[in-house]
Amino acid sequence: MKKYKFMNLPSDRGALRNSPDRFRLVWFSEIQWDFLSTRKQRLLCRFPDNWKILFIEPFALGRRHHWLPVKRGRVWVVSVPFLKSVPFRIGRLLDIPLLRALLSLPGIVLMFFWVAVLGFATSHNRLIGLSNIYWGRVAALLPCRLRFYDANDDHLAFPDNPQWLKDYLDRYLSKVDLIFSVSRELTCSLKVPPRVRTVELGNGVEFSHFAAPCHEKPVALSRLKGPILGYAGAMDWLDTSLVAATAHAWPDCEIVLLGPAYEREWWKKQDALNALPNVSYFGKIEYSELPAWVQHFDLALMPLLTSKLKKVSHPNKLYEYTAAGVPVLSMNYCSAVERARGVVHVAASQEEFIRMVPVALADLRRDERQAFARQYSWDELAATMVQELQKASREMNH
Repeated sequence: MKKYKFMNLPSDRGALRNSPDRFRLVWFSEIQWDFLSTRKQRLLCRFPDNWKILFIEPFALGRRHHWLPVKRGRVWVVSVPFLKSVPFRIGRLLDIPLLRALLSLPGIVLMFFWVAVLGFATSHNRLIGLSNIYWGRVAALLPCRLRFYDANDDHLAFPDNPQWLKDYLDRYLSKVDLIFSVSRELTCSLKVPPRVRTVELGNGVEFSHFAAPCHEKPVALSRLKGPILGYAGAMDWLDTSLVAATAHAWPDCEIVLLGPAYEREWWKKQDALNALPNVSYFGKIEYSELPAWVQHFDLALMPLLTSKLKKVSHPNKLYEYTAAGVPVLSMNYCSAVERARGVVHVAASQEEFIRMVPVALADLRRDERQAFARQYSWDELAATMVQELQKASREMNH
């Protein structure tokens, strides 16, 4: 079988557990901990015992928040409203620097309050991690031992970003000591100072979570007739026209959509999909229950938009699908999908995607798919991140 490799993995795992250093990590996140299981949660929950972690999540209208801190394993999670929380159709006033500074103050004060109360106030052992670039200017000024950026997406490519946001990212990048990037394409798009080391650290999977057989089929799936073509992930990046065209072309198949949407009432707005009798949307499925759904897909779909934002991405659903052993059909929207071509069916166009459905449904290479997924372990990726942070932190002291 062809060997797939995205990064070199360190071998001294025991040294990470036995390190005498104590670290305090403050992570400014662009996504809420309980909203969608992403790279951040999977990595941070695997950090060693000598790490204490504060996860600062944004406010988002209509979702559950943690105004009082809660523990998720060893990670403290707290919601702090900040500039990203302002709807940009209203937030044009934030283009005025003085008004933006004034409106930022309550969030900054609340952030400092929780940083102090939860034991993250001392800068000599504090690390700053950023994936929410709206905090870029503040995080660039916050005293710390080491500063890093987790480039998990092209954060400037999201729709309706304000013009001043690029300056926030550039300011932070000018102060970082280390960058983690999920793809070479994303690395090339960043304005990285020559002195800063970039570690390409992709996404992964909890292999045993998705591979362990779930024999009981979810009741909702049991009610469906015909082969199940399923998608599990955020709805906002779906090519809904492709989903609709696939449903039209294969009316005997059932298309199942699982996952939350950032946009409020997303499903109600999908008139083209709502009208189709063989398309069902089940909303967010808890991470603990997701394998039982995915394993009962007859074909797992990745009908995502081809865009600048998705081109630099690294989808962990690719590894979750293949760990579950089910056949996979994807649009060729990023290099991670291209590298998986040996075990995944990849289409270059909507027409080809639709034509490939019966071929992909008949793919019986379960063992090959699971062998591919096994190489992308969150345990290994988290250990690599920890080792890189500890190494950079030690170098900062010399």
